[in-house]
Order: sequence, then C-alpha cells, then structure tokens
Amino acid sequence: MKVFEHVNSYPASPAEVLEMLTSQEFREHVCTYQDALEHTVRIDRDGAVTEVEITRTQSMKGAPSIATKVVGDTVRIVQRERWTGPETADLVMEIPGKPGHLRGTVRLVPNHDGGTDEVFRGEVKVGVPLVGGRLEGMVEEVLRRALRREGRVGASWLGQD
Repeated sequence: MKVFEHVNSYPASPAEVLEMLTSQEFREHVCTYQDALEHTVRIDRDGAVTEVEITRTQSMKGAPSIATKVVGDTVRIVQRERWTGPETADLVMEIPGKPGHLRGTVRLVPNHDGGTDEVFRGEVKVGVPLVGGRLEGMVEEVLRRALRREGRVGASWLGQD
C-alpha cells in the first residue's frame, strides 16, 4: 500500500470551490480535458450530502507494458466522492474488475493566500503479487496527473488562469 497526497490550490473560497466540484458541467469539462474516450457524470444531492460519481475510460497508450498487461489498452476508472459537509468528502477511485484502488479523503482548507487548498489524502493499493508495489507507483502517477489537470481546469473555471 502506498500513501497518496496531492494538493490543488484555488484563489477562491471553500464554498466557491465546493460549488465547482459538485457541478455537472465542471466535471464533464474535466473529463473532456483529460481526453476521456467516454465518460458519465452523476451528481446526487440529498440534504447536506452530495455524491459525485464519474466513470471514464482512458487510453493506456504510452503506459508501461506492465500496466497494459494488467488493465489492457484502455482503463475504466470509477471515481466516487461523498461530500458530507461543506469541506470534507470520502474519495474512492477504482478500476472495476482489476486489483487496484485509491481510498481516502478530500478536504477544502482555507490557505494563507485567502484561497482554498483542495487536499487529497489516501492510500493506493494494487493487489498483484510480485509487481503490486511497482504498479502502485504507476497508479499514483496517473492519479496525480489527472488531479493536476483537474486543478488547471478548476483555476480556469474560477476565472483565475
């Protein structure tokens, strides 16, 4: 198991960032920016709880051969966020039918610049004997790249290129 941490910073309030992160249009835009081959976005609100589910298929073109042997030429990723308040969500990213996942949290934390840090913390696990540790590092890098892209889209979305 590998510890995962990542931060996206936005020059906006936590409320504005949450509004963006729970927007269907924003999540659709992120999938397009990430070159998803196909995607679906579902957002359900029930009182103070908002659930976001994103399913996307990505090409594995250019990935190490060890990764394509495990997942194939494309990978389907399901990302679930369960926002239980204005600043905290449980996060799960899975590859259905494959032995890998990220489980953790997302927190919206006011920063010293008057903006908000979106802080991701969790654990990456790939249950493949002998090569799981190596694959965890690759999965971590893929997730980090996707989150950096989401951060760039978010900065643009908030009008802060």
